Amino acid sequence: MMKRLLSLLVIIITTNAFAQQNYYNDVDLNLTGLTLKDELATKIISTHSQFLSYDQIWDASKATDVNPSNAQEVLLIYGFENGTDLDATNDRERGINSNSGSVGDWNREHVFSQSLGVPPLSDSGPGSDAHHLRPADTQRNSSRNNRKFTSGSGNSEAQANGGWYPGDEWKGDVARMMMYMYVRYGDRCLMTNIGIGNNASTPDDMIDLFLQWNVEDPVSDFERQRNTYHENTSNQNAQGNRNPFIDNPILATRIWGGTKAEDTWGIYTNNDTEAPSVPTSISITNITTFSVDISWDASTDNTKTTSYDVFVDGNLIVNTTTTNTKVTGLNSDTNYAFTVLAKDIANNLSAQSVAINATTLADSEAPTIPTNIIISNETGESFKISWGASTDNTAVTGYDIYIDETNLYTTSETTYTVANLTNSTTYSVQILAKDAKDNKSALSTSVNATTTNGSTTTANELFFSEYIEGSSNIKALEIVNLTNADIDLNAYSIQRQSNGGLNGADWEWELQLTGIIKTQDVYAIANEASGESSSTSDPNVAIAGKFLIDNADYIRVHDGNTNFGAPINFNGNDPVGLFKNGVLIDIIGTYNGGSTNFAKDKTLRRKKGVSQPNTAFDIDNEWDIYQKNTVDDFGKHSAIVLSVDNYIDNKVQFYPNPAQNKLFIQNNSNLKINNINIINAFGKQIISIQNFNKEINLNNLSKGIYILKFEIENKIYSTKFIKN
Repeated sequence: MMKRLLSLLVIIITTNAFAQQNYYNDVDLNLTGLTLKDELATKIISTHSQFLSYDQIWDASKATDVNPSNAQEVLLIYGFENGTDLDATNDRERGINSNSGSVGDWNREHVFSQSLGVPPLSDSGPGSDAHHLRPADTQRNSSRNNRKFTSGSGNSEAQANGGWYPGDEWKGDVARMMMYMYVRYGDRCLMTNIGIGNNASTPDDMIDLFLQWNVEDPVSDFERQRNTYHENTSNQNAQGNRNPFIDNPILATRIWGGTKAEDTWGIYTNNDTEAPSVPTSISITNITTFSVDISWDASTDNTKTTSYDVFVDGNLIVNTTTTNTKVTGLNSDTNYAFTVLAKDIANNLSAQSVAINATTLADSEAPTIPTNIIISNETGESFKISWGASTDNTAVTGYDIYIDETNLYTTSETTYTVANLTNSTTYSVQILAKDAKDNKSALSTSVNATTTNGSTTTANELFFSEYIEGSSNIKALEIVNLTNADIDLNAYSIQRQSNGGLNGADWEWELQLTGIIKTQDVYAIANEASGESSSTSDPNVAIAGKFLIDNADYIRVHDGNTNFGAPINFNGNDPVGLFKNGVLIDIIGTYNGGSTNFAKDKTLRRKKGVSQPNTAFDIDNEWDIYQKNTVDDFGKHSAIVLSVDNYIDNKVQFYPNPAQNKLFIQNNSNLKINNINIINAFGKQIISIQNFNKEINLNNLSKGIYILKFEIENKIYSTKFIKN
């Protein structure tokens, strides 16, 4: 299909004030919805050829934000008064060279508040994108601070709901800048983070507030001059790309819906009210257990049919510009009804076609048997299993893991860490694969796995043991040393990758570590602003923030003007890497995995069976997941279990041993004993005591050997005892 809408048949234009810019000649403007959003994103990303420094924004602003009525001035966003009153903070104009960031001058300010980015924007990358930096009075912008945008009327001011109204003159500018940032940087710039509105009627995170402002405040020539400057890379401080929503506001309507915005090109606004003909001759071919190919005859229209929507059982599945497509993700042995409707450039819709029914093939074929089973990371209580992926005619949905011929675990991954085992014991491991219809392969060949005696470990390197992504700035990391030697941290550093590499982001904000991490100990790092949570109205959040600060070995400074505590300011879609001499050795999240929110609002703790770092993130098998703001384990790690003999001067004693009805503890250390647990020979926790009172009742225990674990100063100790 030709991409230039100017080649369409002549239509009767009701408004055509501005011609379509040549910049969009290779963009398929016939598209709608998120497909159009992706098309525009590709364009503005690929043409963003010059990346400006934050300092360059000074000169860029002096070129793009010149007052059309006076070339010696710039216009100040949020301003509304001509300078004749006694309040300089509300001025609409200011001298072009009165820029410094000091009181009384203008500064180049982030309209998309840095602190509301995900994670917060710095002064590079999206933080120095000129399409959302505007001259503003420093004091008025401080009044805006990090408030979310909200509805209002009149001039710019804070609203009763705590939000910020930019003013009648500027709300359309704000909306179109926010749309650009969202399309250009994706989830790094989420609309629900920066505006108070509803996204229920849009296909993604866009909110109705910005769509409304885009309609109510039309594009000005002042906005257009910014686009003209930045497309032309012969300008010293131009980026090379444009803001599509300034060039034609109706593009926002075509992507996100809502009230129809202005069509400045006129290509979408015409007297055409005639819908295309209903698609006919619907045909279903190449039916499999999970997919079908569907095709139809092209619809006719008085102008031109531009796209088709394909529905399965009444649900929109695909939008396409062709007359055929493949529908996947279907269930086997299931009957579906398929319909198609046609659209034209004016978004007139035909009725849906007559439904055609088709039944996917029955799936009776089992997946292949898992092979190449490998046992690794053996400890006294656990080991890790990995194997080669099975194949299936539809799809493998999971694996059943058999230990000593008993099905104990199920996973969708090709690795699994088995825990709560017994020291120095050999286990038989077998695996089978299954699909959605519960067709199962035969069991794999048995492989033996043997736990260690509990006193040795296979650990030979540091790795992450805890990740906390909580409310506001409650962010922390923990590193554990399970090796048998103290380790110098000077060779290690931590970095963060924004949004899983979305839009080209790479590792950044390197935090060089220093000091020593002792054997069988942890190194805890917290964002300094975690402590600011003490002022919150939520007491649980306040307690969590204080706990992080109190238990951290290192507090990363949080400077709101520079680093925001980076890289310890990650969000749930930012991979975090542990580096040794510049080489990645452990990771939380998937490098270049995109914005997946793998750990948003979660605490992750490494399973105690893990004894090595892993550059392939395995959340199912290597991490335990806890709810938001869970911090009680920060500063310790469950894999660090010391013998009571390791405790200094044997100041803690358990007696008698063997015991009958009661077990007593003598504590001469003057330190509090916490979290006492008794575990049987099968690894099952039988008794758990948090508030200890000098003795433990054993009446409910049967005769046998047990392990007792307790905690002192964030270290876990264990000893064996016999119940007679």
